Amino acid sequence: MSSIDVPLVRGRFGQTARQDNWWLMPLVTFLVFSTFIVYSTWAAFQGDFYRTGPYLSPFYSPELFGDPVHAWFGAMPLWIPAWLPVTPALLVLWAPGGFRFTCYYYRGAYYKAFWADPISCTVGEPRKKYRGEGSFPLIFQNVHRYFMYIAVVFWCLLAHDVWKAFWFQSGFGIGVGTLVLLTNVILLGGYLFGCHSLRHLVGGFLDQFSKSPVCKKAHDCVTCLNQRHMKFAWLSLFSVGFADLYVRLCAMQIWTDWRIL
Repeated sequence: MSSIDVPLVRGRFGQTARQDNWWLMPLVTFLVFSTFIVYSTWAAFQGDFYRTGPYLSPFYSPELFGDPVHAWFGAMPLWIPAWLPVTPALLVLWAPGGFRFTCYYYRGAYYKAFWADPISCTVGEPRKKYRGEGSFPLIFQNVHRYFMYIAVVFWCLLAHDVWKAFWFQSGFGIGVGTLVLLTNVILLGGYLFGCHSLRHLVGGFLDQFSKSPVCKKAHDCVTCLNQRHMKFAWLSLFSVGFADLYVRLCAMQIWTDWRIL
């Protein structure tokens, strides 16, 4: 079979022969991520209106220090300087934030949207060579598998928050906020338990699945979620942001939490 060598020519940034709207998805990704980052950062620095009734914002869970009544370890320690803007959210958000930031899907999404690396297939890039993730600073992306272990613990804590959201002062009940927090935990679970690292952990490392039926079943379950990883990544991003917004507006008495049961 005959073959020819095709020279690889790098065009100017944004140069392409494509006729479709290739720039639309990176633009939408940039706008959505930027909006979430701005809102979550603002909400984390507020340190107020994150709890109402049996509801706790997922941005502030677990509440290690803060409310003397509900926080695990009581009020904020006195050794933290008063001028330092430390809130209960800032003590814990590094864990779920680190998991999302190092996620395999999110890397591909924000590399394109924020760094244009690459911005899209057959579109000119702003750099002349590809360095990959084997050198500083992107080599730190490899900590994703360790953030996954921490994320599982945080998901269990959020699931416990949902259980507490069923219990009001009058007893068992269901409010709109209960369903908001429950939906958020379900979507976060779909995102977390479809993780590529988890897929490898439960069975992807095996050469022959026939030698471990249990690992084969677990691998199939994670694979089922992994096939929808992008969808769960987006939906859980919206749900966790909306859950905080819902709790915040109810705590500020701007919204009313309607009781269903």
